[in-house]
Amino acid sequence: MESSFLTTVFLPLALFIIMLGMGLGLTLADFRRVITAPKPVLLGLAAQLVMLPILGWVLAALFPLSPELAVGVVILSACPGGPTSNLVSYLVRGNVALSITLTAISSLVTVFTIPLVVNWSMQQFLGEAVTLRLPFAQPVLLIAVITLIPESLGMVLLHYLPRFAAKVEKAVKWLSLFFLALIIVGLLVRERANVGGFFVQVGWVTLTLNVLAMGLGYTIATLTRLDHPSAKAISVEVGIQNGTLAITIASVLLGNPTMAIPAAIYSLLMFLTSAVFAWVVQQRLRTTQA
Repeated sequence: MESSFLTTVFLPLALFIIMLGMGLGLTLADFRRVITAPKPVLLGLAAQLVMLPILGWVLAALFPLSPELAVGVVILSACPGGPTSNLVSYLVRGNVALSITLTAISSLVTVFTIPLVVNWSMQQFLGEAVTLRLPFAQPVLLIAVITLIPESLGMVLLHYLPRFAAKVEKAVKWLSLFFLALIIVGLLVRERANVGGFFVQVGWVTLTLNVLAMGLGYTIATLTRLDHPSAKAISVEVGIQNGTLAITIASVLLGNPTMAIPAAIYSLLMFLTSAVFAWVVQQRLRTTQA
């Protein structure tokens, strides 16, 4: 999946605007609650950084994949969440502050864990090891520009212009749904020539990874009796990975485009499953309110 205007310009711009809207509904108290009650953060990180790569390896071993595609699945499962997971948490009324915190911490930690996972998976499936180093400054800067800066601006507006922030925050939810739908359509149109072949190769394993990861996050959160917004945030954060990062690792850092195929098809599927997840949550919400 090569870069295009959709992924390099429109998607970051859309996410910037959406994150600004999220900030309009956040206060410092939301983040203080996450810090003073670290249980959801620790559970989310354990699920994302430990259990998810194990799940990815199990699926890569169970499905009939070539060694390169199997490594690609493991690489994908080792990647952190991204701004998309924050967006989906926002749309399903999850704990957005928790989602943002998990994204930020996991993005920093996986700079060090991804090379270990990649090296181990290469040894397991290909019988060879590689020396892989991920750039530290680039992902940190990207996180700041797309998430932390616009969210901070939104929080400042909420603090100083609360009435204006309340009006804009309501409109942003509809804008977020529009952007999500537009991104899905754009990606499908852009990859229409490759979607069929990619899906035949790895569609079912990436879909299984996506759905089981969401289920894993939600199960852990409910078994440990977390509140419902935190459970939704963790299920989304564990279930939605940074496909763009996985593609970059496979095709650029490892120089193996075949390994990027799982992340490419996953980048399409995660938007569709996210839309379904958001719809299911909204239907359940309407049922409980009726």
